[in-house]
Amino acid sequence: MLRRPGSGTRSSIAQPALLGKLNAYQVLRVLQPGQELSRAEIARSSGISAPTVSRAVESLLQAGLLEEIDAREAVPGRPARKLRLARVSAQVVGVVIDAEECTVSVAGLDGRATSNSVIHFATPTKYDELIAACADAVSRCTGDTGISTLGVGISVPGLIDARNNLSILSPNVPQTNGHSPAADLGAVLPFPCVMIHETQGLCLAESRYGAARGREDFALLDISTGIGLSVMDGGRILSGHSGLAGEIGHITVDPDGRQCGCGNRGCLETVASDTAMARQVSTKLNCHVTIEQVLAMARSGEYWPDDELAGLLDYLAIGVAAIVNLFNPGAIFIYGRLFELSDHIFNDLIERVRKRTLPPSFADCEIVRAQANKLQAAHAGIIEHLVDGIAPSLSTMSSGGTPKERKSHH
Repeated sequence: MLRRPGSGTRSSIAQPALLGKLNAYQVLRVLQPGQELSRAEIARSSGISAPTVSRAVESLLQAGLLEEIDAREAVPGRPARKLRLARVSAQVVGVVIDAEECTVSVAGLDGRATSNSVIHFATPTKYDELIAACADAVSRCTGDTGISTLGVGISVPGLIDARNNLSILSPNVPQTNGHSPAADLGAVLPFPCVMIHETQGLCLAESRYGAARGREDFALLDISTGIGLSVMDGGRILSGHSGLAGEIGHITVDPDGRQCGCGNRGCLETVASDTAMARQVSTKLNCHVTIEQVLAMARSGEYWPDDELAGLLDYLAIGVAAIVNLFNPGAIFIYGRLFELSDHIFNDLIERVRKRTLPPSFADCEIVRAQANKLQAAHAGIIEHLVDGIAPSLSTMSSGGTPKERKSHH
């Protein structure tokens, strides 16, 4: 989870200021995306007293996280001021840095896109050019809108050092290695910028806007550019000792296989990702194609990747079965483009996973396609940061903060 320094430790929970933040967090929990409620309705739903709700609402309005709209309750002639997550008065920007293409767009605090404007550009191979292109796209998205921009969320693949806010190893976007896109974008933009691992962002987005809403225990597997795993346990993302957990894409499945961008050979992501599929088809056709082009060729009947799919699904089933057996999640949400080839492909994967998992664990786990996307992941990252800065949850405070914060307290 993304937190601002000083979000609290276990011993500070009882302090009045933090109790006020907990009340604000409860208000935000009630006002899920799409909800529009009056103060009285929030009090009834949250179990918090009306005066306490009013104080929490005022702090959230001042922070720009909520906005008021006019509405009418059931009693004729009795106006009520409804509250919702800010959508018209404030916005956030999502920046997706990916291997071949970057994407930038704006959204409200409810995660909904506030315009149809989405900017795409080829990912520059040089880091300075990447930052300049991202800064230009953000400026174009936010200029002359009259809407307050609260921050920028940057989705980045690869290992992220949460202690020092650095991208330390990105096999698919190596130009970010040793750099902090958040710090460098923040130096040229007038908004706070936050970097989030793309799979953790997808996990947050699936929890807030996708099929995992209401769940506190699930796993999100991203098989798009590479392969990444994020596990939500009790409402908190498992980050590991150094914040580097979830790199299932770099377990070895073929010791003598293709060299991975991480330097190892035979990593899972070299044989079981969208990128792996596109590369195998490129080899077969003797020309470079992307996953989008593979999908287009399959739809038109020009080429159907039967051989490539069979091997890929076998390897992917090994990875999914490992997640089921290791973490015993209530559900696994899988994000990837290759399932757009045909609905039966996902069902085929599930059957292969069933044969490789412990029967009790498989029986207790749903395996479904993810609904969230990488832009929502970037939006969810900055929204989570803003919310935790104003109203950290109980699990956030009791966890002792981020790895960097835990280190500072020892």
